Amino acid sequence: MARSASSPLRSLWRLIGCLLLSLLALQLFFFARIALMRVIDPQSTAFERSEAWRLVVETHRLPWAQEWAPGPRISDQLRRAVIASEDANFTEHNGVEWDAIRQAWAKNQKAQARAEAVAARNPAGRAGKPPPAPKIIGGSTISQQLAKNLFLSGERSTLRKAQELVITLMLEALLGKDRLLTVYLNHVEWGEGVFGAQAAARHYFRTDAARLGPAQAARLAVMLPAPKRFEKMPGSAYVSGRTAVIVARMPAVDLP
Repeated sequence: MARSASSPLRSLWRLIGCLLLSLLALQLFFFARIALMRVIDPQSTAFERSEAWRLVVETHRLPWAQEWAPGPRISDQLRRAVIASEDANFTEHNGVEWDAIRQAWAKNQKAQARAEAVAARNPAGRAGKPPPAPKIIGGSTISQQLAKNLFLSGERSTLRKAQELVITLMLEALLGKDRLLTVYLNHVEWGEGVFGAQAAARHYFRTDAARLGPAQAARLAVMLPAPKRFEKMPGSAYVSGRTAVIVARMPAVDLP
């Protein structure tokens, strides 16, 4: 009887052991991929591959613009603008802004509570339409954004966020700030099928990433939170006003 009872327990421990070994193997895979990025430029990211597939499925073609630009071929103006817009403490933190994450979590909880209250008051929604989903904000640094784009899906879950944090710390430890920023600028999205600083500079300003001026760089930086939306409204009052704010902040930005 004792032998029979212990058999399921041993099976459970074996299963747990296999899961832990699989998790460790996955982390070693990420570690090795990131270590290679010290000397080998990554050709694509998980997000780019998913976007390419989406475009092919939806349009039956692949409108795509991307070209790797080494660090010296990316304007310092763009580097300053992106840091000023996306992650003012980029050169100081270790990859994660814990206070920003806590603040974003608190705001998202309040937004979710408001949405649930609206849904409770009007279950059917206006004119039979469901109530709008709460606006979710993030507290991600440039390092976290790169971690997600390189390897992960856009799914929002605690497990995915935990993996993002682990990859972020690997990126910071293995690549350093300057290389990390170069990889980010070469793979970040700047519009439908437009990825990387060189493609964005050519697409929007008919110039090279190395020749971007302060206003051009700031305008590109403003687009980053929602590039597909902002490429359709380049002359909006918000884009113009935010561009002026970023230009004013750029001189105070320290580059890695």
